[in-house]
Amino acid sequence: MSRLLSFALYAAASLVLIGTVAMPSIALAAEEHHVLDAPLTLAPGRRLMAISVTYAPGQSTRPHHHGGDAFVYVLSGHIRSQMAGSPVRVYGPGESWFEPAGTHHVVSGNASKSEPATMLVVFVSLPQAELTTMDAPSAQPPARTHSR
Repeated sequence: MSRLLSFALYAAASLVLIGTVAMPSIALAAEEHHVLDAPLTLAPGRRLMAISVTYAPGQSTRPHHHGGDAFVYVLSGHIRSQMAGSPVRVYGPGESWFEPAGTHHVVSGNASKSEPATMLVVFVSLPQAELTTMDAPSAQPPARTHSR
């Protein structure tokens, strides 16, 4: 399976890199592009899905978790990331991390306020798995007022 997975990752990264060459230098909003979705022949009942995610400068997502294992590879820019119980870390081009299915991803976003950041995310999951589930928005505490 490792040779198949290596080939799939190489193919997905190549497609993403080809697609990002024509992208403007500053993204206006987060973009998600599906790169690959295929059954894993040596792991029956599992699929490999690859997507590219581009964060605009300063953009981030709410805390979330994934319904499959995720391999994340930074293609450009710098991504700020934190898993529950771990410190915040900033990853640059060529760096990667692994998120086991169900891990609470508490921080995910672009570390730069001036440049976009793009990452390749490769999931291995059951075919029917919900790949990303965002936490519910946190309720803001009521505003305090002072009366005299």
